[in-house]
Amino acid sequence: MTKLLLVLVCLSGTCGISLAAHVEWLVIDGAIGPVAHKMVGEAIERAERTNAEVLVIEMDTPGGLLSTTRLICKEMLAARTPVVVYVSPSGARAGSAGVFLTLAAHIAVMAPGTNIGAAHPVGLGGIGGGQDSGSVMKDKITNDAAAFARTLAQQHGRNVDWAERAVRESISATEQEALAEGVIDFIAPSRDSLLAGLENRVVKTESGEHTLHTAGAEIRATEKSLRLQILDFIADPNIAYILLLLGVYGLFFELYNPGSVFPGVVGGLSLILALFSLQLLPFSWAGLLLIGLGILLFALEVKIASYGMLSIGGIIALVLGSFMLFDPIEGGMRVGFELIIPAAIITALFFAFVVGMGLRAQRRKVVSGSESLVGEIGILAKVGDHMKLQVHGELWNVDPATNLPVGTRARIAAVHGMSLTVTAAD
Repeated sequence: MTKLLLVLVCLSGTCGISLAAHVEWLVIDGAIGPVAHKMVGEAIERAERTNAEVLVIEMDTPGGLLSTTRLICKEMLAARTPVVVYVSPSGARAGSAGVFLTLAAHIAVMAPGTNIGAAHPVGLGGIGGGQDSGSVMKDKITNDAAAFARTLAQQHGRNVDWAERAVRESISATEQEALAEGVIDFIAPSRDSLLAGLENRVVKTESGEHTLHTAGAEIRATEKSLRLQILDFIADPNIAYILLLLGVYGLFFELYNPGSVFPGVVGGLSLILALFSLQLLPFSWAGLLLIGLGILLFALEVKIASYGMLSIGGIIALVLGSFMLFDPIEGGMRVGFELIIPAAIITALFFAFVVGMGLRAQRRKVVSGSESLVGEIGILAKVGDHMKLQVHGELWNVDPATNLPVGTRARIAAVHGMSLTVTAAD
């Protein structure tokens, strides 16, 4: 008996292995996207590896990508550790994609002063396309999302009718209404009250039934790694759009003004980051091609006298491409209107000024080297048997075929090595 007690003391203290219950705590504050998916996946894996009592996802989200939401729900349903979604703090919401995550949780909790709902897919139909095809696509996506919400609600015994109406009718509910409707399990104003409310609850997961012991459990917060912080920053439609335009500006500036170096480096880095950001987001090739067409039209306006028609076409293509760059069916992620219009104006001014400045520099008369002599005027002189042209205080050989008399003002027409071809200046 004494040996057994010594072993327990060693395991609990001396050996540094804690037998106390602990809770993994993950905070998601913002849109549901690829970064949120990675965070939830890593948190579930950590909770299972450390034998956590539960994984609590404290959430405040306006919505996000439907495809990413499905992946997160799939991982939550397959988790061996119970997953609790806690809509908190006061003033937080579980909108759109947040509704699906709340329904997918083994236990759903809300803080006072929060709300949930409005899960109807937004922006259906996109830009362009006929009315009929847009209506059909809208019905297909809505029906699919409604069926998904019903399945999640049935999985955990929640209100199936409310879940479907949240998708089809965009209804919302406060925490009290959600509790009365059977959407959530209970209301908790604080972390301690949440852990107390989870105590002795029986939860069924993929690994079987679990009786939770969370009262007074240690909370281990999951911090967002630097890699995920960077991904979270660039996986924003507005940031991706800005990086894309910066990349184009920098490369064009470098091409039309060789030797600048800095704009080329910044442009190359921005373009690479923009391409990486686009692969994290549901972008549209049609939108990307329209943006490219708009930039091409701006560049042609500098070289071709179209009296502004190419610039107008460039602005239209850039604006339409910006609106279509991200798929609105995937959860409403798109470039903000307040960013698109200034970007179109700045792009037009950029090509009018910077590219035009580069072209003017290329057309400017050469001021150094032998080529700079073309067009200069000098006086013909005879030195020995050779005809020379005195220009800039120097004597240059003149083509022997020249039949102009000595003392004539002659203009340099061409330079051939150390010999000049001249014509009469007057």
